[in-house]
Amino acid sequence: MFELFKTDPSSKARLGRLTLGHGVVDTPVFMSVGTQGSVKAIDPRELREMGTQIILGNTYHLNIRPGLDIIRAAGGLHQFINWQAPILTDSGGFQVFSLATIRKIQEHGVEFRSHLDGSLLFLGPKEAMAIQATLGSDIAMVFDDCPPHTATPRELRAAVDRTMRWAVECREQPRAPHQKVFGIVQGGINAAMREECARHLVALDFDGYAIGGVSVGEPEPEMMRAVEIAEPFLPAEKPRYAMGLGTPAQLVELVARGVDMFDCVLPTRVARNGTAFTRKGSVSIKGGACKADFRPIDDNCDCYACKNFTRAYIRHLLNVGEILGLRLLSLHNTRFYLKVMEEIRATIADGTFAEYRREFAASYVPTQKVLLARAASKL
Repeated sequence: MFELFKTDPSSKARLGRLTLGHGVVDTPVFMSVGTQGSVKAIDPRELREMGTQIILGNTYHLNIRPGLDIIRAAGGLHQFINWQAPILTDSGGFQVFSLATIRKIQEHGVEFRSHLDGSLLFLGPKEAMAIQATLGSDIAMVFDDCPPHTATPRELRAAVDRTMRWAVECREQPRAPHQKVFGIVQGGINAAMREECARHLVALDFDGYAIGGVSVGEPEPEMMRAVEIAEPFLPAEKPRYAMGLGTPAQLVELVARGVDMFDCVLPTRVARNGTAFTRKGSVSIKGGACKADFRPIDDNCDCYACKNFTRAYIRHLLNVGEILGLRLLSLHNTRFYLKVMEEIRATIADGTFAEYRREFAASYVPTQKVLLARAASKL
C-alpha cells in the first residue's frame, strides 16, 4: 500500500507513494476537502486538471444528506459524485469537537442533535465504519474523540481512553473490499498520553496513522509540538496524516517533521472571503489596493485564474457579488496548495528540500505572522 522512496537528510521529510483502490497518490500530498461530496466552488474536471490526487468526504454530513440510501443506490460515493480517483472519509470524530453544543458523549459513541432539524442521531465506532463501508471510500478513518485544546487533564484522559477503546471496535468492523483504515492519535500536547495512544494504535496494525486533535484553536507552537510528540512512535513504513492542517508555510514545516498527508478547508474558505494565497503570503483581493492592479494573483502561478485574469477583474467580480470571482479565487488557492506539494516532492527527490524550506519561510513568514495574529485574536 505505502512505499517509502526517500527521506530528506536534513529533516524528517519523506517521499512516498500510496497505492489505493482508485489510484496512486504521491506523497507528501494535500487533500482537498469535499465535506458534503463537493470541493466548494470547484468541479471534478477542474480538480483533475489542476493535479488533485485525492479528496475528502465526511461521514457525519453525508449520512445526514443525501443519506446512505441515495449513495447506495448510486453505486457508492465515487459514482455519486463522479470522482474516480481516491477518496478519504473522515469518521465524524471531528464533529465531537465542532458540534460540542449539540452532542452528548456516551460510552459507545456520541448522540447528536442534527444541526439541520434537531432530530436525534447516534454515531459510534460501529456506525461510523458501517457508513464508510457503504460510501466505499479508499481510506476510512476510525471514530475518535477529538478534545478541545482547552481540555482539562481529566477530560483529555477520558478522550484518549475513548479513542483507544473505539479504535479496537473500529478495527473489528467490516469494510469495503478495497478500503484501508487509519487510526487517529489523540492526546493534546501531553507527551505521555500521545505516546500511549500511538503505541496502542500501532499495536492494532492499522494501514496508516493520523495525528488528530490539532488545529482546534491552539497556538501554532502547540500544534507543532503535538505533531513532534506523536511522530516518533508512528511506524516509518506506514503513511502519516496531520488532520485539518494548515497554511502553506505550516505544510512545509510539517513535511519537515515527517508528515505525509494533509487536508484543510483554508484554500476555498478564505477564497470566499476574497483572500488569495501567494508565494509572499496572503493577499486581500477585495481590498482597494487591487482596484487597478492588472497583474495576475501570483506571477509564478500556472492556474486558470492567473493565466487569464487580473487582480482588478477578480476584485470587481467579488465586489459586485458575481459567483465567478469566488470560483476563480478557489481555483487559484487550491492549485497553489497542490503546486507547493509538487515542489516539496520534487525538492525531496533531488536533495534540495532544505534550501526550498529556507526560501519558502523567508518569503512567506511575514504575512504568516499576520494570519496567526488574526487567528489568535478570535480565540
